[in-house]
Amino acid sequence: MLAGKAVVVTGAGRGIGREIALEFARRGARVVVNDLGVSVNGAEGGEAGGETPADEVVRLIREAGGEAVASADSVADWAGAHRIVETALDRFGRIDAVVNNAGILRDGMFHKMTEADFDAVLGVHLKGAFNVARAAAPHFRRQQSGAFVHMTSNSALIGNLGQANYMAAKLGIVGLSKAIALDMKAFGVRSNCVSPSAATRMGDTVPVATEEQRLRAERRRSMTADRIAPLAVFLASDAAREVTGQIFAVRRNEIFLMSQPRPARALHRAEGWSVETLTDHLLPALRPSLVPLDRVSDVFSWDPV
Repeated sequence: MLAGKAVVVTGAGRGIGREIALEFARRGARVVVNDLGVSVNGAEGGEAGGETPADEVVRLIREAGGEAVASADSVADWAGAHRIVETALDRFGRIDAVVNNAGILRDGMFHKMTEADFDAVLGVHLKGAFNVARAAAPHFRRQQSGAFVHMTSNSALIGNLGQANYMAAKLGIVGLSKAIALDMKAFGVRSNCVSPSAATRMGDTVPVATEEQRLRAERRRSMTADRIAPLAVFLASDAAREVTGQIFAVRRNEIFLMSQPRPARALHRAEGWSVETLTDHLLPALRPSLVPLDRVSDVFSWDPV
């Protein structure tokens, strides 16, 4: 269903990105496999010599009869992101879809988080998604078609402890995706988000110190990365031509269409509001509708199906 199309998948050397790249290739797409081969926190030297993760994925695709090329440019770098897109154009003559999957983790409680850790995570996730999408946008506009699939997270959509940088970046990606969907609709370009739940290197860094954390880790290990790939490939295909500006979540065999912020309740006062009248009326009227301070485990409390 994707024969002849060319796609870029960032962070495609391992985990979710790897499975997405392989699934694209199985469906006939030509794939730019972008990956730096760094450690989970973005440090250089994550791999020691030999075949890089991106090279391995390219080899697997070629051995199965597909077409692929590796890219080791950084999405966090403006020029590097443009080189990623140029790789698709130089090698395949076109670009039809971008999957913004690259990411790193540097978790920590907010009152201990450093500026460097905040900037690094936003630089890869949010700025990286912008950089690669922006590099592809003029080509999509000229050909009057194209699809973006951006990876967000339930941590951002719902909440989690110790992930202020990650949550800010991933919720920023939701806003970025919606902006792209609105701005580029006239050119036949689509943009959607996927919130994946899967066992990955990043997920394995989450501490396991309590029974609740142990159960969450077991749940996560049961959700393999290959369960995410079909939705990402579908959203990039012509079969999803009417789908844009949406947020989906995947947990093993479950797919969710996630809600987006809309007014929940309203108060009106003809005379306007003062601190005193707000004190008298706001909480009594709105308290039942206040959003609870949930975490992901509170909302997704059942085992994945």
